[in-house]
Amino acid sequence: MTTAEKIHLTLPDGSVRDYAAGTTGMQVAESIGKGLAKAAVGIELDGAVQSLQLPIARSAKMKIYTRDTKEGLEVLRHSAAHVLADAVKRIRPRAKLWKGPPVDDPRYGFYYDIDFGNEPITQDDLPKLEALMHEIVQSDVPFVFESMAHDAARALMVKEAEDYKVATIDKLPAAEPITFYRSGAFVDMCRGPHVPSTGKIGQGIAVLALAGAYFGNDADNKMLTRIYGHAFPDKKAMDAHRHNLEEAGKRDHRRLGIDLDLFSTMGDLGAGLILWHPKGGFVRHKMEEFWRQEHLKGGYDIVYSPHIAKADLWQTSGHLDFYKDSMYSGIDIDGAEYRLKPMNCPFHVQIFKSRRRSYRELPFRWAELGTVYRYENQGSLHGLLRVRGFTQDDAHLFLREDQVEAEITRCLHFVIDMLKAFGFREYAMNLSTRPAKSVGSDESWAKATAALKKALEAVGLPFQIDEGGGAFYGPKIDVKIKDMLGRTWQCSTIQCDFNLPERFDMTYIDATGNKTRPVMVHRALLGSLERFFGVLVEHHAGAFPVWLAPVQAVLLTVGERHAEAAHRLQQDLRARGLRVEVDDSGEKIGQKVRVHLFQEKVPYVAVIGDQELAGGTVTVRARGEGDLGAMAMAAFGEMLERRDHDRT
Repeated sequence: MTTAEKIHLTLPDGSVRDYAAGTTGMQVAESIGKGLAKAAVGIELDGAVQSLQLPIARSAKMKIYTRDTKEGLEVLRHSAAHVLADAVKRIRPRAKLWKGPPVDDPRYGFYYDIDFGNEPITQDDLPKLEALMHEIVQSDVPFVFESMAHDAARALMVKEAEDYKVATIDKLPAAEPITFYRSGAFVDMCRGPHVPSTGKIGQGIAVLALAGAYFGNDADNKMLTRIYGHAFPDKKAMDAHRHNLEEAGKRDHRRLGIDLDLFSTMGDLGAGLILWHPKGGFVRHKMEEFWRQEHLKGGYDIVYSPHIAKADLWQTSGHLDFYKDSMYSGIDIDGAEYRLKPMNCPFHVQIFKSRRRSYRELPFRWAELGTVYRYENQGSLHGLLRVRGFTQDDAHLFLREDQVEAEITRCLHFVIDMLKAFGFREYAMNLSTRPAKSVGSDESWAKATAALKKALEAVGLPFQIDEGGGAFYGPKIDVKIKDMLGRTWQCSTIQCDFNLPERFDMTYIDATGNKTRPVMVHRALLGSLERFFGVLVEHHAGAFPVWLAPVQAVLLTVGERHAEAAHRLQQDLRARGLRVEVDDSGEKIGQKVRVHLFQEKVPYVAVIGDQELAGGTVTVRARGEGDLGAMAMAAFGEMLERRDHDRT
């Protein structure tokens, strides 16, 4: 073998293996071990993921992805999307395909957007599609990669009547080759990567749901049908996911928002805007009340800012350069352009600049429940989880550089304590670094990133690096909370910023009497109240802990003669700040218990009948705990008070 024919592949353990140029990823996996070859689904060469079956032309750093890794699952799911499209074309030959990527979604693993024309598909067709996918997988036909010149690729897609693929090709440079994958008689324009054959996908696949999606994500274009599916390493994992989906359906905050009368959307109001009903509004009030109390105890000051500002402010901050697509159009006021605020940070900067500041005053910790407005594509709006107007539990810290690490560490502890109070115990941390589109010097970014990393290490929290995932003005720590179903939700964030102080020419007087730039930390504990509330509803399945519950207990009367005692007890408990209602209707006790404990998800019901009236007691049932038996009325009130103060 000559030097020219050799390639050197560096594996993750640092070892280097030599192979002939043109060796495939599968051949490399087989040379390492049969078990690895059986589990492998893709490779990475110098950071680029590639199909196992393709030849390796050059020396590179190489990783082999198995079906149980995040990257391996993406290859598996992308391949499953190809098989879904094949199944669709078998039952709807005239359907026109657009795209079918893997997605990072707790419910789904991939989708395919398709124009069905005059032959629409329905939910009843999904089991048939799934059965066809299993047949294609069992046939174990190879995925064959092909590359064509622009003109040849376009001619093929015209012949196949794939109008959306043709439109995509027309947007690509004429000199750029177009890639395809074939599996049997089916061919799809695709960059890949895919597993070596359909059989490698396995039986852990499912077709799950239908939705709508505009071609090109543009509301002016035609609405296509989006078919969602999933793929897992094996059938057991898929069955577990189906179970979780059923449970998630029961916990869906949009459904519970109606059932429990918490909030509503749409109507004449407009998409992505929320109406908080009295019960939901009360829960939000308790969230805000607790938030303010904890911030005041933590040395924060509460500030407020307007909903609009002159466009000049957003030009200086950089939002009009980097965030304009998510901002609403300008409003002409007295000949000047104003914008609805997408962020609160420039306002807090203006408060800092309102007078001269001294190093002795720092740090400043200013917190605001600030309502912001961001344009989201209508197709991406989802209940409370993605909206256009929301209240951010924002705070900005203005620091000396020597205070940064300690304050970020302090913020991390604050995040964890706050989330625990709402019942969240598991988290995943990401350290997101500089994106390609950003502002500021390499030096400032390096210092900010190092400060965040040191804080994470000081708190002892495991984290992953999200390369390029930072904000345009600085790196950040993103905290993803895990709910009762193991789903992760992005809520909390801590961002270190050396750049806005520079852009706004912020200074304080240091110990030597010179002007010095402060460092700015952007920080949200809950993220947005709307999104956090939606996650909270799903986490607790609408059964809020006692301290948050809009109604903490309902007193149930057996007959009319017990109503007076029930109302007296209600008055006494309400005087102690407890949220108690009386149900003195003529319904049977069993029906009352079912309505309040199980349908309305009230934490406690307490029955008052002849026996209770005579003994000065109530018979108590607790949500999730069952029958607690008889207890004195005073003892019942004391128990409610204890639970009202319990944040564990």
